[in-house]
Amino acid sequence: MPKIDAIPDKFAAGYIDRLDGRTAIAQDMRARWAAMTDDLGGEGSLSYSQRSLIERALWLEHWLHVQERALADGDYQAFDAGKWTQACNSLQGILKTLGIERRAKDVTSLQDYIKGRAAS
Repeated sequence: MPKIDAIPDKFAAGYIDRLDGRTAIAQDMRARWAAMTDDLGGEGSLSYSQRSLIERALWLEHWLHVQERALADGDYQAFDAGKWTQACNSLQGILKTLGIERRAKDVTSLQDYIKGRAAS
């Protein structure tokens, strides 16, 4: 599948993986993905549903940013207050579902690591 160089206007699952990694937007989205998954205890500890919600949250966050930039630039035709409000509410709901508190990553203690190495 060919790489894309922009976030799609409509959500499409897997869009982050399809972004061309050489582009600034791909690097930014992957950094945001890492930040959000790290805050939730690490990507390896997340369920499929959580990863799916994170992808949607990042798309909504980007869409809101585009809308806010249009408003700040005076492009009042491009800004849709109703859709912006719905997107904000949707993002808030997703973030509440995921939890906005940071969670510690489950890490093997040094003593357990040493015991495991000694046993093998």
